[in-house]
Amino acid sequence: MEPLLLGVVVAAAGGFAFLNGFHDVSNSVATAVRTRALTPTVAVLLAAFFNLVGALLSTSLALFFTDAGIGLPPGPTGLGILVAALLAAGSWGVFTWYRGKPSSSTHALLGGIIGAGAASQLVRGPAMSGAGETLLLQIVLPLVLSPVVAYLLAYAAVFPATWLLRHGSPAKVNRGNRMAQSVLAGAFALGHGLQDGQRTMAVILLALVGSGYASGSDMPLWVQLFAAVLLACGSLFGGWRITHTLGNRLVHIDPLRGMTAQGVSSAMLFIGAISLHFPLSSTHTMTSAIVGAGANQRFASVQRPRVVRILAVWLWTAPVTALLGAVFFLALSPLL
Repeated sequence: MEPLLLGVVVAAAGGFAFLNGFHDVSNSVATAVRTRALTPTVAVLLAAFFNLVGALLSTSLALFFTDAGIGLPPGPTGLGILVAALLAAGSWGVFTWYRGKPSSSTHALLGGIIGAGAASQLVRGPAMSGAGETLLLQIVLPLVLSPVVAYLLAYAAVFPATWLLRHGSPAKVNRGNRMAQSVLAGAFALGHGLQDGQRTMAVILLALVGSGYASGSDMPLWVQLFAAVLLACGSLFGGWRITHTLGNRLVHIDPLRGMTAQGVSSAMLFIGAISLHFPLSSTHTMTSAIVGAGANQRFASVQRPRVVRILAVWLWTAPVTALLGAVFFLALSPLL
């Protein structure tokens, strides 16, 4: 039974990685396509390539997530929690994509794990361990605070960017900003690969550790390749519903502000992954940076009702996926 469950976890994690790339590629390409810095085809190919590279470059967050973040029960119960969490996160990802709403895959996965873990205790199964203070301080708080930081940084960064380019002609300034956006679109995709590629690796590594097939101290090469390739493939087939929301429905954005938003969000993903070892949501950082940069204009351009609806989706992500994770686990529990 346990090897079969392990195979189900790996398959579900692969589906989650594909859906993650499919859902989040919009974050990398939205502003570059909106300002015509890149054509849609080139933007998606660029994002897919750098997602692949980013996921292959770093495993530190996945090892942290496995070692210190969440201690799952060993055996079938732990595998059942992972299956339920992945199904919950995947269901929410499909729903938010269909509605054209950017949402955090990381928040969805964490919500699913917490809900499934609570359901395990409800049926008197073993409880998760080591998820208390570490989960709050090292995972939840960075995800909650990152939108605020991204908004403020992007709003503030428009001032020096405008001052530095004040003597250039509009055509020259826009051309230079579009060139910078082309570079930063790849940089953001690389940061997304560094960040979100580790989620799938962490889940598979947790499953391998719980089944006794790995120690958790290093990352098997096949896990890294598996997660990276599926993330990149999902990016190639990325949905344009969310791209349209980010590029056209939230705020009027020009090449300068698009470049500023991409620069701020890319820097945050790199710092979070490499220096701080914090998981940051690429969706939260990019969406907030777009709104922050776009809000720093003389004329009102932010579509506040749409921003409020997106914030509501973000607030509901963890509770809804926790509930879905609990339901899925209870449905699976007779098999465990």
